[in-house]
Amino acid sequence: MNDIAVAPEALSSPLIAADGSLRCVGVEIEFLGPSAQVAAEALAHDLDGVCERVDPHAFKVTGTHLGDLLIETDLRHVHPDRHPELGLRLDRRVAAWLGTVASPFVPRELITAPIPIARLPEMDTIVQSLRAAGAYGRGAVLWDALGLHFNVDPPSLDAATVTAFLKAFLLVNDRLRQEIARGSARCALVLPPDYPLAYKRRVLDPGYWPDLTELTEDYLAANPTRRRALDLLPLLAHFDEERVRSVLPHEKIGPRPVFHYRLPQAYLSDPAWSVMPDWERWLSVERLAMNPTQLAEKGQALLDRWAA
Repeated sequence: MNDIAVAPEALSSPLIAADGSLRCVGVEIEFLGPSAQVAAEALAHDLDGVCERVDPHAFKVTGTHLGDLLIETDLRHVHPDRHPELGLRLDRRVAAWLGTVASPFVPRELITAPIPIARLPEMDTIVQSLRAAGAYGRGAVLWDALGLHFNVDPPSLDAATVTAFLKAFLLVNDRLRQEIARGSARCALVLPPDYPLAYKRRVLDPGYWPDLTELTEDYLAANPTRRRALDLLPLLAHFDEERVRSVLPHEKIGPRPVFHYRLPQAYLSDPAWSVMPDWERWLSVERLAMNPTQLAEKGQALLDRWAA
């Protein structure tokens, strides 16, 4: 593994949740190149795990020091048995054929089990194994991004915590988008669309502290899509799946108690690329979310600037 400098503050988020459990983060990395099977077999070899077939285009690696891993072609229709929410479900043979035909264009996705935050730097060993197996990518591909996503355990599962993180994210979102685009118009173009201005105004109002029902209704009304940089749909579905599904019955939403941070991009072709700089960017959200005074002051200042 190459030596990668990690700033001390990169692991400075609270490691323990309010209920006393270790906070964890799941990681998703999209890439091009090897098939799901080839990539999974390479990881199983390098991480002393066992490769198991889930379907022709999805393979699980069990028994690694970072827990179980899944590598799959990132197209729901090629995994019909695992996505009953699809309106059109393909025959297994047709799905397998489609996955093979689409493989030059559709990314593969690595999905980890939740990892204790303190062990997140070890993800770079997985990145290097994928790269050695031929995985590549430079942030943007054709019409979409090659994503690096974090599924972050909230420090507490309540409306006030979720609202504080949402406020903090909206306050730093513009800066994060600029940094992640790296000055590339192409990379900027494929970032998730921004939140509607009217919604940002509502959330950043210092008096906006809704209960979970109001928070969910407001979010769904303004953001009926997974394509947001901080996608709250999995978390809101964890709280009230029926309400979320009533608005988005066929959307790919896995209810789970995490913040789905999906703004960063993956650069497997860059031998110096690490997941840690993007994690440090996320921590700027965490630090701001834990400071109610700054949330109110910065939120009001931004509202005043927009009104000027």
